[in-house]
Parts: sequence; structure tokens; C-alpha cells
Amino acid sequence: MFALRSASLLSRGRLYSTMTPCAASQALHAKYPFLKDLGINAVNDGVYNGTWGGNGPVVTSMNPTTGEPIAQVKTSTVEEYHQTVQKMNEAKALWAAVPAPKRGEIVRQIGDELRNKIEPLGKLVSLEMGKILAEGIGEVQEYVDIAEYAVGLSRMLNGSVIPSERPNHMMYEHWSPLGNVGVISAFNFPVAVFGWNSALAMVCGDLTVWKGAPSTNLCSVAVTKIIADVLERNNLPGAIASLTTGDVDIGKAIAADTNLPLVSFTGSTHIGRKVGTVVQERFGRPLLELGGNNAVIVMDDADLDLAVRGVLFASVGTAGQRCTSCRRLLLHEKIHDEFIERLTAAYKQVRIGDPLEEGVLCGPLHSQVSVDNYLNAISQVEAQGGKILYGGKTLPELGPHFVMPTITAMPHDAPLVHSETFAPILHTIKFSTFEEAVQINNSVKQGLTSALFTKDPQQIFKWIGPLGSDCGIINVNMPTSGAEIGGAFGGEKETGGGRESGSDSWKQYMRRSTVTVNYGSSLPLAQGIKFD
Repeated sequence: MFALRSASLLSRGRLYSTMTPCAASQALHAKYPFLKDLGINAVNDGVYNGTWGGNGPVVTSMNPTTGEPIAQVKTSTVEEYHQTVQKMNEAKALWAAVPAPKRGEIVRQIGDELRNKIEPLGKLVSLEMGKILAEGIGEVQEYVDIAEYAVGLSRMLNGSVIPSERPNHMMYEHWSPLGNVGVISAFNFPVAVFGWNSALAMVCGDLTVWKGAPSTNLCSVAVTKIIADVLERNNLPGAIASLTTGDVDIGKAIAADTNLPLVSFTGSTHIGRKVGTVVQERFGRPLLELGGNNAVIVMDDADLDLAVRGVLFASVGTAGQRCTSCRRLLLHEKIHDEFIERLTAAYKQVRIGDPLEEGVLCGPLHSQVSVDNYLNAISQVEAQGGKILYGGKTLPELGPHFVMPTITAMPHDAPLVHSETFAPILHTIKFSTFEEAVQINNSVKQGLTSALFTKDPQQIFKWIGPLGSDCGIINVNMPTSGAEIGGAFGGEKETGGGRESGSDSWKQYMRRSTVTVNYGSSLPLAQGIKFD
């Protein structure tokens, strides 16, 4: 069936390369019982389009906390990807013909099943990605929340009636499904990002093909199993929510495929620029959620207790591996020293360790690449006129990917401050006036999210106005990592473009037609035409 080597995994430091797949799965479930609840085995199929398969490379998912293997996934070949899209094309008309509220009912069932498995799925997110359990469960809850939002939306996919200047004519918008949607998601949110896209795409009548990050394939498989069960018990084609795990070759195939009118990509600005260019060259729609270099501004009248808690959550949570993490902290000169003192004391209380352990606030970085990026950034601080105020070290005694959350003092125009390091490094900057702080906030190339802590109504409304923050998400007295469904991810500048969720995001997953109906007996524009 498989080579015995395919069932290899580490347990207590030993490599079990001689186990049968069944015995290896039993050992896996003994170590991580919650994986059995999700249908995750030692070796898993990584392609789903109504049937499960996978003839591509076998990829091992690693535990970033220990550096040990968890389980393996048989990924997709490019040929299997194209076969999957063909099955999507065959199911497209059937799914589009299902009334939108009925499609919403399917999404409701998916949300219910996710809720039923929120704890084991949240534990898998923590195990495979490295974020703490509360965040892992919270990420699954985000998918549940967007599913509920999409259910309501399924009864409101209506267009506007447009007055016509012509007598006995009416005009209105009509929205139709785009068809197939490609979703390429990142390692840091291995469940929620697909949920934002999938729930909306499904109620809009679209089918999805998903390629998650290769390092979080187990999350992709577990989520797809939940969705597949719902589709199959409703006698619907599994290709409606297809999965093709893989690496760069599958991502390139998705970007270039004219069968996919919309491609949603979440990841780095560097890769997003390439994906967006390929999709646009074939006149497809790119939906890009890319880099964030987010700032929190703390004014001299701010509630400092509230601000410290908010900054700590935004900068240390997920070990700084959110696109919405706070990377720049702008402090008014009157409260600068006091705030640094309070924040440093809070950092010293952060418990770092196994993300599945209760009380841990900061888990590991996801991979050695992330650790190398952290160390590279730390090495540039002093050379660019800055100073490390706290942290700046790895923690090898905890595991291979643990680092200390770090606070620096930096010039606002240092190149390091204008780049995004996907790690828990917070650059602090002193300012004198509100206008100066806004200018510094807007000076970077990225434009995802921003926050202002103040009690001054004038400053609040200037901040959210046309001359305030230039970010897609603007917060007041809450941190950068606090977006709700109604306003999530508006791309600006190098952050990309489009919205993955929000009040009007559904329109990106549909095709708009303007319909004109003549219910009279004349054609006003053709009145002068005569026939013999």
C-alpha cells in the first residue's frame, strides 16, 4: 500500500520506520488523541475532489515546539490538480442552480460541524502551527463566525434597482456566481483564512480549490474532511470544496488557470506580487492579503493600562506571526518612558513554552526560516541607529524555534522599521504631536491595520478621516489584532487589494450584470429608424 518509510514519525526521540501504517496511526493517536477525532492518521491523502487521493510527494508536518514529525500527507501532482478542476467544472452548473438560501443551509451545517470539533481542531492548529491553544480554538471560531455571517448573507445577495430615464423601462443589478475560486492560504492562519473565502464563495454559488501552506497540510486535510462529510450527506459533489495540497507547482497552476476567475492569496508581499501579476495577465481577479507593518499610536491622554494590554496582545500573540501584529509602537514623548517601563514589565511576565500548555502566552516561531529572519533583524538594530530594550535572544533550552519577544528603540525612518519581520519584534518610536504620529504611521509601504489610543474626540475623528490613517483597518482604543468580520482585511498599498470578509466582500465572488427591461411597445433610441 505505502512504503513503510511513509509511516515514519518520531516519538520520544525514536524513529518508527518499521511500523505498518495502521500501527503508526495507533501510535500517533496514543500520543495525540485529538487527531483521531479529526480522522488524521500517520499518512493522509492530500487531494479531495469527491474522492480522496494524492500521488505527489509525501510531506511530513513538523511540530514547531519540539522539531519532531507529527504525520504525513500525500500531496497533489499538477495532473491531479487539473483533474480536480475538471470535476469542479462538471459540478459548477449544479451548484449554481441551488438557491442561495439552500447553499447557506449547507454552510450552516459546516459551521455546526466545526463548532462540534472546535477543541480537537484548535489543538491541531496549536500543534502544527505553534500558536497557543486559546488562539488555535479562536481561529476555528473565526471560521464558525464567518459561516454564520454567510448564512445570513445568503438571503441578501440582492442588487439595486436603478431608475431609467426611458419611459416603460427598468434597470437593475443581477449577481451571478463567478464559478471556480482558487484559495492559497498561509501557515499562520491554517484554518480561518480558508474559512473567510470558502463560506462566502459557497453561498455565492462558487466552488473552491484550496492549497494551504505545505507546513500545515494536516489542518487543510482535517478541515476538508469536515466539509466533505457535510457535502456527501447532502448528496452534493465533493468537488464543491476541493483540496489539492502541494508546493510551488500547485500554487503556480492555480495562479495561471483560466478556469479560476478569482484567486485569493494570503502570504508575503513578494510572492503576492508574482501571483497577482500572473492572475491579472489572464484577466482574472486577484484577491491579495499580504504584508502588514502595523503601528499603534499611544497619545499622552490614553488609558495606559488599556494600551499596555492591547500592545502586548498585538505584538506577542502568535509569536508576532500575524499579518495584523503590532510591529511599530509610536509613543507620545510625555508618556514614553512610563509606557516603556510598564510594557517591559509586562513582557517579563509573558510565559513562553509549549502552546498546548495552559498559561502559555507565546509559543514558538513556526520554522527555522522564521528564527533566521528574527536573528537577521536583531543583528541590524544597532547598525541602523537603534537599541534593544528587551529580548533579542533565542531560547534553545525550550526548543529549536523559541525566541524572546523583543522591544527595540528605533529611528522611525530606519530601513528595518519599514520592512516586515514576521516575528515578535516591536520597534518603539517617540513623537511629539498627533500630526507627526499620523505621518509616521502612513510612511511605510504596507497599509493593513493601525490603532490609536486616546480619549480626545477630535483626534479620534481626525484619525478615522481622510487625513488620518491610510490603512484598510482603523482601530481606536483597541489593538491592531482586533478586526471583526465586518471590517476584516482591506488591502491598501503593498498589503494587496480586496477584502476577504466584510459587508461588501461577497461581490468579489460574483459577476455583476446590469439588466434593462423594456415593458413597453417602443424603442426611444430607435424612433427615427424606418423600414420600407
